[in-house]
Amino acid sequence: MEKIRLSKLMSAQGMCSRREADSYIERGWVLVDGEPVSELGTKIFPHQKITLNKAAQSQQNTQVTILLNKPVSYVSGQAEDGYQPAVVLIKADTRWSSDTAPLRFSPAQLKGLAPAGRLDIDSQGLLVLTQDGRVAKQLIGENSEVDKEYLVRVTGKLVGNGLNMLNHGLSLDGQKLKPAKVTWQNEDQLRFVLREGKKRQIRRMCELVGLKVTGLKRVRIGKVKLGELPLGQWRYLRQDERF
Repeated sequence: MEKIRLSKLMSAQGMCSRREADSYIERGWVLVDGEPVSELGTKIFPHQKITLNKAAQSQQNTQVTILLNKPVSYVSGQAEDGYQPAVVLIKADTRWSSDTAPLRFSPAQLKGLAPAGRLDIDSQGLLVLTQDGRVAKQLIGENSEVDKEYLVRVTGKLVGNGLNMLNHGLSLDGQKLKPAKVTWQNEDQLRFVLREGKKRQIRRMCELVGLKVTGLKRVRIGKVKLGELPLGQWRYLRQDERF
């Protein structure tokens, strides 16, 4: 049996991200079969037991995950072309007044807060920002099975078998897309449920079947819904909520 890098195993087991794993290892917060390991690059056998000490567990418990109703004209990640990143909207006075989480906002919660998935600059709706590598891995990891739901306003004339093609049969960038669930909500609005997120995927899919997207809103990620969260405001992911 081959040994595997400890940080890779920790990430694969959903304990944290690889970056967090390296940080915990450096501090001596990771135990393998009950013994602390502090050397980066350490390799172990997959059957060995990995645990985190109380300091690491405590740090994980203070990490926040934030749900934002992103407006159009904000980018999900780093600022680009004069547009501001969505994280600038995370401040005390934009927190939703109906947020029931017992947490108090602190600027320290912005450190390492990163989007777990993209939402295009000209799209609005549910954007997840998190300090927690476990959440990021669940939402954007290679093997993520979390689906995402969008309401999409369109114009144009759908080609004959267009709806079937949207559901299964299109390719982008030379790769077949995973099956989607696409249905008409009303005469000018489609509902998309996707398990992947290629760049501008929905807009490009629609163009392939004769439609042009005029509005796009993400309303759900996994089991977590946008609900009544007002545009431009945010709330904490509650402890009882799971994606």
